[in-house]
Amino acid sequence: MNRLIATTALSLAAALPAHAATFGPLVTPEDLEPALDTSDAIVLDIRGDAYAKGHIDGAISAPYGLFRGPAENPGQLLDVATLEERYEVLGLELDRPIVIVPEGKTDTDFGAAARVYWTLKSSGFQDLSILNGGVVSWEAAGYSLEDQPTVPAPTELEITFSDQWTADSEAVVAATRGEVDALLLDARTPEFYEGTKAHPAAAKPGTLPGADNQSYTAFFNTDTPVLQNSIDANPLLEQLGVNEGQDIVSFCNTGHWAATNWFALSEVAGVDNVKLYPGSMVEYTNAGHDVENAPGLIGNFLNKVTGG
Repeated sequence: MNRLIATTALSLAAALPAHAATFGPLVTPEDLEPALDTSDAIVLDIRGDAYAKGHIDGAISAPYGLFRGPAENPGQLLDVATLEERYEVLGLELDRPIVIVPEGKTDTDFGAAARVYWTLKSSGFQDLSILNGGVVSWEAAGYSLEDQPTVPAPTELEITFSDQWTADSEAVVAATRGEVDALLLDARTPEFYEGTKAHPAAAKPGTLPGADNQSYTAFFNTDTPVLQNSIDANPLLEQLGVNEGQDIVSFCNTGHWAATNWFALSEVAGVDNVKLYPGSMVEYTNAGHDVENAPGLIGNFLNKVTGG
């Protein structure tokens, strides 16, 4: 099954979102701006330090790092108690819409928003959206930024984390051995899939045994950081040979780029049974599991030396 799929843009057609939300999974600046005064949406700015330099009026600073694991395993899931505490400090409420705002300078910025979206959805929040193109698109549309911070009123929550959209290491290992019927989809660019480049925190380069490659970059409008707002996934699913009801497990290095593939397929294209492997190749390789497309001892050494 080890096919390298080209990262050219997929055929696109109208498709219903996976859930009905105030704005849908993707919202444009033109749709969000007039709704700020009438909607009770919570706007989460995930950019970190950039928030202080200017943000959407009323937005709350919620740095991406709040939703991530430690440096040695950035994709690691946080425990429920930690997530709950952080949500409460941010003033989140399960019955209010949430709009996630990334920087939007590059297509990799979208992965941060998609990972936050996935985390919130798995935590029970249902009315979720991502500002497509982030702050960059907001300013390009002619809308202003505010420099006064918004301090949220803390809330009290009781969340349960659903594993409906999650594949853990045990399930992934079983899939590599053919014990679980799942298609493993590597969201990284080809050099990672082919083993010529590796994440610094990964024990070795390569990909999951039996995995296919579909770079996250294929889901964006040409030469922009704006995600396609309608996606027909059928050509991709047919090319991959996905069986009806078969799980698709999206992975990358740390569950960042993979979140874009998960979002594009699950939320925009409405494909069922798409899961994210949060820890991805960093977690997998540091646990000592076998990989495919490994370059051998010399190649692995050169990858480490060159930072590839």
